[in-house]
Amino acid sequence: MIAPGLRVLFCGINPGLYTAAVGHHFARPGNRFWPALHRSGFTDRQLSPFDERELLERRIGVTNLFNFATANADELAAADLRRGGELLARKVRRHRPRIVAILGLGAYRLAFGATRVLVGRQEQRIGDTEVWALPNPSGRTAGYQLDALVLAFRALRRAADRTRAESLA
Repeated sequence: MIAPGLRVLFCGINPGLYTAAVGHHFARPGNRFWPALHRSGFTDRQLSPFDERELLERRIGVTNLFNFATANADELAAADLRRGGELLARKVRRHRPRIVAILGLGAYRLAFGATRVLVGRQEQRIGDTEVWALPNPSGRTAGYQLDALVLAFRALRRAADRTRAESLA
């Protein structure tokens, strides 16, 4: 789900088996992407994976670093993630979203060769696009509870709103 002129392009690591089976992003029950998106103010109601096309109307897109489905993202090799980073960079240069948000700090580190990754905006850019690294919203990733994930998503939304206001001025 990608188009030119997006405010934010969210980039997951890769689809899980359930997500691949139903054909919608972040579809596994327990994934916190949709609640975090809503509670952070990106959407006025909580969407489900089956409503994902509505994101494009809000100029939000979703893609993955790697499109091969696995039971767990840790089944991917570092080389797969580096290749995914290269492919994502090409997508970003072509479609030019204002911000790309990679969901998974370890995945971002491996995909882009970053040594120190903190949640939030990164020093790295892809062309004119800001790069953000956010926690993985998978329910299997217990390091960030929903409230902390919402705070990270809210900071991203505020940055996207600022960037949008600057471009309209």
